[in-house]
Amino acid sequence: MPPGTGEMKKTTGPVWLFFVCLTIVLPIVLAQIPQAKTNVREREKQILDKILQPIVYDRRIRPSGANGTDGPTIVDINLMFRSFPTISDNKMEYSTILTFREEWLDERLKYSDFNGKIKYLTLTDPYKVWMPDLFFSNEREGHFHNIIVPNVYVRIFPNGAVLYSIRISLTLSCPMNLKLYPLDRQTCTLSMISYGWTTEDLVFQWKQIDPVQVARNMHLPRFILEKFQTDLCNSITNTGEYSCLKVNLLFKREFSYYLIQIYIPCCMLVIVSWVSFWLDSNAVPARVSLGVTTLLTMATQTTGINNSLPPVSYTKAIDVWTGVCLTFVFGALLEFALVNYASRSDAHREKLKKQRRQWEMERERDQQAMVMEAAAAAAVVESRMDDGSTTFAMKPLPRLRNDGITLDKSRPLHSSYDFHLGIRSSSVGNNSNCWRSWISKFPSRSKRIDVISRIIFPVMFALFNLIYWSTYLFREGSEEE
Repeated sequence: MPPGTGEMKKTTGPVWLFFVCLTIVLPIVLAQIPQAKTNVREREKQILDKILQPIVYDRRIRPSGANGTDGPTIVDINLMFRSFPTISDNKMEYSTILTFREEWLDERLKYSDFNGKIKYLTLTDPYKVWMPDLFFSNEREGHFHNIIVPNVYVRIFPNGAVLYSIRISLTLSCPMNLKLYPLDRQTCTLSMISYGWTTEDLVFQWKQIDPVQVARNMHLPRFILEKFQTDLCNSITNTGEYSCLKVNLLFKREFSYYLIQIYIPCCMLVIVSWVSFWLDSNAVPARVSLGVTTLLTMATQTTGINNSLPPVSYTKAIDVWTGVCLTFVFGALLEFALVNYASRSDAHREKLKKQRRQWEMERERDQQAMVMEAAAAAAVVESRMDDGSTTFAMKPLPRLRNDGITLDKSRPLHSSYDFHLGIRSSSVGNNSNCWRSWISKFPSRSKRIDVISRIIFPVMFALFNLIYWSTYLFREGSEEE
């Protein structure tokens, strides 16, 4: 054994044992020491600084087409309607609060997700990336929401997909056809179109899944959102063809509001105007005040309805209703004018009839007096002839002529009114006889007019209601189909 070999063996043994212990203990110790976590936010900052630096990314240049080709950039559109604060018939517009979303692919913004640790990057400044030049073609007013912070964000995904989302309020035009108002349905449109990029560079399309969403439990004033429909509406001008999308919103008007506020009050006013038919014809102040009050109230109601609607050249369903109701109220007032005239005419006729009767009675008395004088004279002559004291020729007594002025007592007093009411004296059937016998119960013409009006006015109004509702409800149903 060479010299020093035993000493090397003695020193190698403890070293080998030390390394074995270190190999076993070190992993255990290292496992118990907390490792430093990767700073994801710092990595996001580094990625954003890298992909958005001016020498790498130019926001003035649009992204390439599908699969990196030179085709147009495809932008998927998605809308979520949160509310419809107002739908104005007078201005023919509606306002809405919605969340507007756009999605497109920009391969220049690709980055590593670090084994799924970064799902997407969020920007609050959308002007750092390229944006589609979309605008709402039927917009009248619009504004962004900036409370508490601007309600907008841009998400950049690892594959280069970009999601732009913003909350906006819009007031848009909505041309309306009010012929069936308030039994109508209105279709309002929201149109979105590219301003500067033609279809060769930019194409809008609806998102395949849920392109339009509506917030749950959304309540509309006086309307119901029945359905919506997405469509394309590319616009061709002298500068090229521009991609366009639109969504048609079908609103059905809530009829219960108008039934309570318009139709029932109008019916009540018409019925109240008929109360004058049951008042005495001599109650002039009561009947005049009732007729004028209902007429003015109905006119005020009509004016209020027209003020809430735009002036259009065609007749609306509500115009037919208010016009006929106003005609019935005005007819009730004219009926009283006719009754008043007939009452005064009857009074004047009765006065003349009374004077004529008195004159005929005086004439009868004069004739009776003449007959008595003639009889007395004949008796004197006869007595003288019996005495023989005087002889003279007897002259015949003058005969009294009947001038036909005396009244026929066998004829009823009210028979002279048959001519004025247009009732024939001869019977034409049982129905006519029943009608004449019933009318004859009311001797004065004014009373007859009131009684006939009590029947004619309600029957005509009921017939009008039947025609009105059957016509417009049928037209509403056909329009819905």
